[in-house]
Amino acid sequence: MTDDLRNTLERFGEQFNLGEYEIEAYLTVLERGELTASEIADRTDIPQPRVYDTVRSLSDRGLVELRESRPMKIVAVDPEDAFGNLESSFAELVAELEARYTAPARETEAVSLVKSRSTILRYLEEVIADADYELALSLTPELLRRFHDELAEKIDDGVSVELLVTPASRAPDPREYDYFEVATIARARRGITTPILAVADGEHSVYATQDALRDDRDRYGVIFNRSALGFLVSGFFGTVLWTTAETLAADGKERPFPRHYASIRRAVKDMRELDGEFYAAIEGRDVETGENVHVEGEVVDVAFEESEEVASFVVETDDGDRVRIGGLVAALEEVEAQEILLDRDGTPSFE
Repeated sequence: MTDDLRNTLERFGEQFNLGEYEIEAYLTVLERGELTASEIADRTDIPQPRVYDTVRSLSDRGLVELRESRPMKIVAVDPEDAFGNLESSFAELVAELEARYTAPARETEAVSLVKSRSTILRYLEEVIADADYELALSLTPELLRRFHDELAEKIDDGVSVELLVTPASRAPDPREYDYFEVATIARARRGITTPILAVADGEHSVYATQDALRDDRDRYGVIFNRSALGFLVSGFFGTVLWTTAETLAADGKERPFPRHYASIRRAVKDMRELDGEFYAAIEGRDVETGENVHVEGEVVDVAFEESEEVASFVVETDDGDRVRIGGLVAALEEVEAQEILLDRDGTPSFE
């Protein structure tokens, strides 16, 4: 820290480090404009022997003037004069401190527990901003309005957005609200117990109770900082929340290809809903060895249960091999897919 910055911080500390007696004496003089030491003692709870030390401390800070008459008079300094010079200094101080500020690395902890409403909202905003190709959200109508512009920007950028609005009784009417501005598909779910969450590309995610965003004492949010543990939130969203919600709007058939997925369930559902051939490229790992693998070819089989407990597909490679692809933490399939690209006209490329 430079000497100038240290001196500035020390000056601010000295200026505002007022004790109880100093605050009481200063406000009393400020209201009257001018008082003697005896008058201050009469109007406050400050003991007579402490008055002189107290007002001299205020004088040292430039908050009052001492007129050495008999008796001595304590005169209030105009607050604009007393504090005015600090306004520009404070702005400069904040700017210099901001220049020195190093944001704490979000990746340092895989999981964080937060209890501040503002922190939860900040992480929700960060997760939305971080989504490159897939975003899953459970929001209240108030949060939907708050993040409308950010979500609209993601739609414009081609990000697939699955939006759940809760509670359904307060969700905007699709006849009056254009959900396609902010979502690829939107659903509504009953119940104020439905949590608030966001998952970007199957990794960075946040989970919070609705109470956490109210003035409730029992509030908390869980942050998964770009961790593979994000699939827990994504899986909960897909199998518990999404499957128990009613569709508000969907334009799945209109989205262009190729499409990029973090969730195999979303990829499989799209293939089931659309007719024709599909070609896939998968980045993942061998479920037995853990080695990173790349698989590409034509999709020749799809397995899916309406409960979404089962979702997988088979790719036939150029060599004629058939490889069954599963989702994160897959065990029954041969490959755990971490990223999936789907196209209609030929094998897509991640490049």
